[in-house]
Amino acid sequence: PFKYVVHVHPTLVNGLLCSKNSAEAVKLIFGNSALYIEYTEPGYVLFKKTAERIRQFISGSNAAPQLIFLENHGVFYCADSPDEIIRLSDATESKIAAFLNCRLPHADKPIDDQVVLLLPAIRMMLTDDHPKIIRIRHNELIAHFYSDKKAFSLIQAPFTPDMIVYCKSKYLFIESNGNADTIINNIHDEILRFRKENGYAPKMILIKEIGLIAVDDSWLAAETALDVFEDLMKISYYSTYSGGPRCLTVEQIDFIDHWEAENYRKQISVGNKAESNVSQKIVVITGAAQGFGEGIARNLMKKNANVIIADINAEKGDQLAEELNTEGCKNHAVFIKTDVSDPERVKNLFFETVKTFGGLDALISNAGVLRAGDLDEMEPVTFDLITRINYNGYFLCVKYASGILKTQAKYHDSYYTDIIQINSKSGLRGSNKNFAYAGSKFGGIGLTQSFALELIPYRIKVNAICPGNFFDGPLWSDPDNGLFVQYLKTGKVPGAKTIDDVRKHYESQVPMGRGCTVDDVMRAILYLIDQQYETGQALPVTGGQEMLK
Repeated sequence: PFKYVVHVHPTLVNGLLCSKNSAEAVKLIFGNSALYIEYTEPGYVLFKKTAERIRQFISGSNAAPQLIFLENHGVFYCADSPDEIIRLSDATESKIAAFLNCRLPHADKPIDDQVVLLLPAIRMMLTDDHPKIIRIRHNELIAHFYSDKKAFSLIQAPFTPDMIVYCKSKYLFIESNGNADTIINNIHDEILRFRKENGYAPKMILIKEIGLIAVDDSWLAAETALDVFEDLMKISYYSTYSGGPRCLTVEQIDFIDHWEAENYRKQISVGNKAESNVSQKIVVITGAAQGFGEGIARNLMKKNANVIIADINAEKGDQLAEELNTEGCKNHAVFIKTDVSDPERVKNLFFETVKTFGGLDALISNAGVLRAGDLDEMEPVTFDLITRINYNGYFLCVKYASGILKTQAKYHDSYYTDIIQINSKSGLRGSNKNFAYAGSKFGGIGLTQSFALELIPYRIKVNAICPGNFFDGPLWSDPDNGLFVQYLKTGKVPGAKTIDDVRKHYESQVPMGRGCTVDDVMRAILYLIDQQYETGQALPVTGGQEMLK
């Protein structure tokens, strides 16, 4: 008879309903005002049983129940207005909290530095034809359950149907400790054993002193699995204050495992596998807060890649990441403040990347600066700045990225990864009164060719893209310090009196009559990632202004 009926799965409520004493506890807390239904297979069977029990309740009390508790499942709140529903929910949880009288451990614990080796290895052990995403979490609640096998036994089976849908019904516990190699070897053996015993790979892995990890096909799916499994931990913790946890039986689990409705629900909520050749790949882009880098980040997000925006400009980087993470997005963008000329900041960039996504698939080294000037006006400090960012910064990024990529190669014998430098046409031909920039870019191509030779045994392709002039980007068009302004002031274009004169001069040098665009560069990036037989190349994207020799 109520206008509103809301079915939810509050953690605190399920902490009671998934306990061995749940029926007695509900009776004690709510008396005859609530209806309690023993666990029943979800769907039509549960509907029929609930309908019959509601009829019995009404005939016995001459009133319909406002609270219907489903064992190991959740609760129905029934009322005549949304406000009543909220009051009923608040009152119910308050009563259960008072009955259980406990407090969840929740403080965050640090993520161990070893994850930069552990997670990429695990990721490749579990990757088939398309890379997995790994999410990690570490807090006091998680630590409570990894102390030993006895503690883990309290969470080794699901409590509710949702947990099976999002996390499967079997979970892996790694108790070993020691250095990263020891732990990785143990994990490798345990994954093989798990696959053999269960017929599928683990999605949830609890590693002592490291934390809880979720492995799935997309960032959203992995994050959802982490949330659901942490909920399982909370429910188990609460249930110890009401007789201890009561997991689903083998028969109940088997029903959910083969129930098409729940599997379809998961499919539409967290998404399918690859939609493009970069779908769910993990891509670091340096200098990504503006210009070419920003355009690349936006394009890759549209193609369902996970994007790490690495830039020194925190304001623009944070804004871009927030904008890219639209509601319902199955991939994810993060901003990590990075000065590519600082070894510690670059090292931190790749640690945070692995901590957030579990590995790396592509580095796009795009960060760069340009200061035009002839020999008379170029100061050593300016020359050093250009070299540190354009040349040294590329080296530092490849140094720390390649360690991750090598680890992944060790555990997957056919997976290719990419390092792509966004170079310049100035890396292919000298540039008048712009020698500092051109020299750093020539050097970048030398690094690219050398890195390519060193890293190809690990199936790491290293290539450069040499774009023509991006006239519409801030490098050229910034009204205060853009190249059009710089070149006008330095007299690099004879006879030019306005910024428009400078622009027309440079457009006239391009056979195709226009500057390079982000779309032009994106086509080159996607080609380099997709192909498997080119490395050490410097690919011109110049509208014919510079050609391969």
